[in-house]
Amino acid sequence: MSRIDAHHHVWDLSVRPHAWLDSAKLAPVRRTFTLDDLAGPAAAAGVEATVLVQVLPDLGETREFLALAAGSELVAGVVGWIDLTAPDVAGTLAALPPGLVGVRHGVQSEPDPAWLNRSDVRRGLAAVAAAGLAYDLLTLPHQLPAAIDTVTALPELTFVLDHLSKPPIAAGELEPWRGRIRELAARPNVYCKLSGMVTEADWEGWQVADLRPFAEVVLEEFGPDRVMFGSDWPVCLLAAGYERVAGAADELCAGLSESERADVFAGTARRAYRLQSRL
Repeated sequence: MSRIDAHHHVWDLSVRPHAWLDSAKLAPVRRTFTLDDLAGPAAAAGVEATVLVQVLPDLGETREFLALAAGSELVAGVVGWIDLTAPDVAGTLAALPPGLVGVRHGVQSEPDPAWLNRSDVRRGLAAVAAAGLAYDLLTLPHQLPAAIDTVTALPELTFVLDHLSKPPIAAGELEPWRGRIRELAARPNVYCKLSGMVTEADWEGWQVADLRPFAEVVLEEFGPDRVMFGSDWPVCLLAAGYERVAGAADELCAGLSESERADVFAGTARRAYRLQSRL
C-alpha cells in the first residue's frame, strides 16, 4: 500500500528565527530539521510522498518550501502561507512558482475566535478557492464554530482540518469538541488530518488507547475517504518518534477495510490536495 504523509514541517534556524520555539518545553525540537532528516524515518514507515506545511506567517518561507519541493522526490506538494487579508491574494498566488497545493494561517494564535468570519479573510479564502487550492484549518476547539460558519459560506473551497482541531486528549474530554466536529464533518467540502494527536496527549505516558476515542470520532463522522494520515514531524518528536506515530495510526485504522486504509494513508490526500498529477 502506497503511503503519503500529508503533514510535516522543516525549519532552518540559521535562515530565520522561530520565536515559537523559545518555550522551554520545546527545547527538544529547537534545532534545524531538513528533508534529509525526514527521508530515513519516512522511508522506514513506507512513506513515498509528503505534503510540506508552512510553519511561519512568512511568504519567504513559502517560496523556500516551494524550491525545496521542486528539488525533492519526496515532497509532492506544499501548503504555504499568504496574507489572506491583503487586497491582492489572487495576484500573490499567481506569482508563486509551481508546487503549491494549499494555504494555511495559524488561526489557533488569533485572539479573535471569529477571525475566520472577517470579511477580508473570507475574500482571501474565496481567492484561494478560485486558484484551485485547498485551505488548511489550524484551529482550537473553541474556534470551531467560526470554522463551521466559514466552510458553510464557501462550499467551493476544499478545507482540511489539521490535527483534529487539537482536542484535549490528555484530559480525555470529548465534549464539546465531538459535537462541533460532527457539525463540521456534515459539510462535504471538509477533510480531516489524523495528525498531531500525540502532542495533545500526555507526552511521556500516552498510549494508543488514549488516542482511540478521538480518532474514532473523526473516522466515523468524516469517513475514511475524508481522513488522511499526517505525522506532524518534527513537532511529534516532543512525544514520539516518526515510527511510533506511524505505528499508532496503523493501530487506529486496523479495523478499517483495505480500501478504507488505502484512503487514509494515500487516497484522501491525493484527492484533497489534487496530487494525482504529481505522483
